[in-house]
Amino acid sequence: MPTITAISRPQRLREALAATAAAALLASCAATPEPRTSTAPPPPRQIAQTGTAANAIANLASASGSLVSGRMLLVQAEGGVRIRGQVGGLVRNGAHGLQVHERGDCSAVDARSAGRYYDPLAGAQQDGAVGASPGRIVAGPDGVATVDLLVRGAVLGGGADNDILGRSLLVLGATPGAISARVACGVITVNK
Repeated sequence: MPTITAISRPQRLREALAATAAAALLASCAATPEPRTSTAPPPPRQIAQTGTAANAIANLASASGSLVSGRMLLVQAEGGVRIRGQVGGLVRNGAHGLQVHERGDCSAVDARSAGRYYDPLAGAQQDGAVGASPGRIVAGPDGVATVDLLVRGAVLGGGADNDILGRSLLVLGATPGAISARVACGVITVNK
């Protein structure tokens, strides 16, 4: 005759919990899909030689508590987009940077809403690093800089990867205690 051993109630509870946990673990492993690794190359960049707009503007408003402002005129030129205008409220006799950023959004107080630096030559395949030096502008003794820069490879309008229309133009400051702070931001819009 077989021998029957008595199992205590706490021991049965532990075994039931262990069995439930094991079943749940196995179910979650079975439900988790394998991570997909894509070996496909990124889509080719769509680089335009010319845009659909002849010119655009960017009205620069202060950011990060600065007093910097200005108005830039952007014109399609040979090899890119030429930016001309004046920026005031800068650190006197200071060097500043002027850059295109990925989003046309200057709503954040510190202009972080404009996103990362945007390199028109990299197009949609941005890696987030500043791949080129910002355009250098130097303020005079009155804190005003006259701008005349070329954004190489950029176009205005058309939606190609090197289109900068609808993106932001930022001034990076030499503000004491905040080197490279975003001190002004303006969305690049069609000049009507």
